[in-house]
Amino acid sequence: MRAEERWQSRFRAPRMTLPVCAGRAPHRAVYQSNASGSWEIYAWDRSTGASRQVTARPNGTRTAVLDPTGQWIWWFADTDGDEWGEWMRQPFGGGPDEPAVAAPAGDGIPYGHPAGIGLSAVGTAAIGLARPGRGFQILHVSPGEAPTVIYEHAEAAYVTAMSPDGSLISINHSEHGDALHPALRVVRPNGSTVGDLRDAPGKGLIGARFSPVHGDRRLLVLHERRGRREPLLWDPVTGDQREVYLRDPGEVGAEWFEDARSLLIIRQDRGRTRLHRYDLGGGGMTPIDTPHGVIEAAAARHDGAVEYAWSSSSHPPVIRSSAGNVVMNPPGPSAPPSVPVEDFDVEGPGGRVHALVSRPERGAGPYPTVFMLHGGPTSQDNDSFLPGVAAWVDYGFAVVRVNYRGSTGYGSAWRDALRGDVGHIELADVTAVREHLVAHGVADPARLVVAGRSWGGYLTLLALGVQPKVWAAGIAAVPIADHVATYEDETEGLRAYQRALLGGSPDDVPERYASCSPITYVDQVEAPVLILAGENDPRCPIRQVTNYIDRLAGREHDHEVYRYDAGHGTLVVAEQIEQMAAQLDFARKRLGLSG
Repeated sequence: MRAEERWQSRFRAPRMTLPVCAGRAPHRAVYQSNASGSWEIYAWDRSTGASRQVTARPNGTRTAVLDPTGQWIWWFADTDGDEWGEWMRQPFGGGPDEPAVAAPAGDGIPYGHPAGIGLSAVGTAAIGLARPGRGFQILHVSPGEAPTVIYEHAEAAYVTAMSPDGSLISINHSEHGDALHPALRVVRPNGSTVGDLRDAPGKGLIGARFSPVHGDRRLLVLHERRGRREPLLWDPVTGDQREVYLRDPGEVGAEWFEDARSLLIIRQDRGRTRLHRYDLGGGGMTPIDTPHGVIEAAAARHDGAVEYAWSSSSHPPVIRSSAGNVVMNPPGPSAPPSVPVEDFDVEGPGGRVHALVSRPERGAGPYPTVFMLHGGPTSQDNDSFLPGVAAWVDYGFAVVRVNYRGSTGYGSAWRDALRGDVGHIELADVTAVREHLVAHGVADPARLVVAGRSWGGYLTLLALGVQPKVWAAGIAAVPIADHVATYEDETEGLRAYQRALLGGSPDDVPERYASCSPITYVDQVEAPVLILAGENDPRCPIRQVTNYIDRLAGREHDHEVYRYDAGHGTLVVAEQIEQMAAQLDFARKRLGLSG
């Protein structure tokens, strides 16, 4: 198989997310799949094995939830990826879509940017929305009635859960002004406060899910009291708390088993995932056997089995069960495999930096090398299967992914190290890894490409400006090019995040916004650059990208622009292939590797 055919087949191969079952109807589930050519929502009746496509929209559908009774599928309807819209719903068995929330006259509710949702087993819902000029609102919704606003604040707030009986609603909020480390509040459907939970400054609390057992008020929470996320059980009525102490390293996520007697522990450590069952009665931890690699999502079934979505850098995704079987395969051929990833640990200015390196199957180093910088910044690179990484490797590139300071998975201090001097801190870690790999004959210093999307695209543009002699080319997808203009145009939630990360608004700390903005250094850029941008992107808005492009054009700099009619990325497979082809062609031409 030729390289072009091989990498494109990985994008075209049908994939799916972990089916999420209804709590009171475990035979009913929803999932997302690209089988239709774009990522859409699907319903699966496990009792019959039948599945059907729920949504079919030109630019795909990103978000859906199934109510606990399995009667209704709720999905968020935006316009061409702009993330502004309303919740719709459709009967599980099929039928016409309808607005999930009856809108009162005049106010414009329930339209906005989504800020979490919780559904009960009695038909009620709690919906979070963010709207310019109105901040964040939490709405309580009863069938056939106009919604009521039960919470409102200028600072970020999100619905995280609703109890099965609808009596309790969990809200993460940053009324204290720190969206990076939220507090937790539980309210009644009338908005009255049941309980508040806030830890010391710099230690956040994330609400996860109420107990699935009727009458059990406990809320599963993730806290950071010991320098990483760990589980906590909280009764907001009595105030009782129980911390779950875990000895092994790594960041921890958790989920209930359906009898509420155990927790499913999901441990992320050095880019891999392990599962355990924690017995709340005796405190014992039992490992759940899974292959070496990454678990994107996991859930416990009513029979005690655990289902999970798994992949590794060399093995395409599959939906497995701890019972030993494959749960479900999407239709069509699977993706061709790729190469395994290698781990490198490099001493950086802020501590040891973990990097993942994928090398071509043929030839020897030093290789032309792509430093692919992840987004977030609160995200991480791991050992999962990525068609984009595999495409670069097929064409003879080494791919380096750096979990710089700001990444998740290495403790709270590593994640929070970006405060203030953002951008430059991450690039210092990337520099340490780059110098190490050049010195060890992996990366060719004359053929280095810096690339990334979202926050990674931002770091790409910043690197080209502050390290102009280092890079042979740069590829920035949906980047932040100007922090000030981004702040003016982005969503309310991201404004709150940006204030917390940079220490205030552009009016509060203008020198900090200037220091970390790529547009400040645009006249120093020497390497050719490709910029990909979505016309409807609410996260890295198009105006600030255009401002940067105009500055490049004004000095007749070597650059290319790829604009597309969607938002922060695309859910359409053909468009993903077009964008990947543009990146490969650009880099190969600029490095003299094409033909």
